[in-house]
Amino acid sequence: MSTYVLVHGAWHNGRCWERVVPLLTSAGHQVAAPSLTGYGDKAHLLGPEVGLDTHADDIVKLITENDLTDVILVGHSYAGLVISSAANRIPERIAHLVYLDAMVPEHGESAVDVQPMTQALIDRAAQSGTAWRIPPMPELPPPLGLFGVTDPADAAWLRTMLSDQPVLCLQQPVRLDNPATHAIPRTHIHCVAGVPEGITRRPVPATQPNGSPAQVWELPTGHDCMITMPSELTELLLKLG
Repeated sequence: MSTYVLVHGAWHNGRCWERVVPLLTSAGHQVAAPSLTGYGDKAHLLGPEVGLDTHADDIVKLITENDLTDVILVGHSYAGLVISSAANRIPERIAHLVYLDAMVPEHGESAVDVQPMTQALIDRAAQSGTAWRIPPMPELPPPLGLFGVTDPADAAWLRTMLSDQPVLCLQQPVRLDNPATHAIPRTHIHCVAGVPEGITRRPVPATQPNGSPAQVWELPTGHDCMITMPSELTELLLKLG
């Protein structure tokens, strides 16, 4: 039995994994899919002081207080930064890092460094009455949809989960200065359909930080693959367990 911790991206909450969690648990694995501070059941905690460090604290606390070990830590989108920061603090508890269509930072980088288009979102927020928060990305015509979700019923369900993202989440830098973190194996899963204009993906280096060959898988769907292709995503995650 493996332990999966699934971390949602910006604007989302832990409910976005509802189609994946039962598939992993039915295969005999332990799964946690928390909402980060400011989202879902923690929406009342949203504020300008919530940042990347807050979210890394959320994951470290979840893992340590539940004494989880050999964790397969999955980060979607913005949460690539979150899982990197969390793993840097507790590398001995992490068996694998999965970057799910995610930002993949180097030490000292913020979301703006990894995905420069986020600066435009920050600038737009600065011109509004609440400069510390960024509303969710708008729904676009197919094949882009709402975070890659084009089915009307699924998009309506997703809209019930979305809330604003604090600017600080995109500005705080990731710390990756613990040498033990570099030994953790990594897998990258890319969603390759319906990529919006302005979104760039860094090439994955041929060699992982631990010296192993890079492991990159693709899903022929939009960004929120846990909603659009839960079974196919689960099949990939089970290969790591």
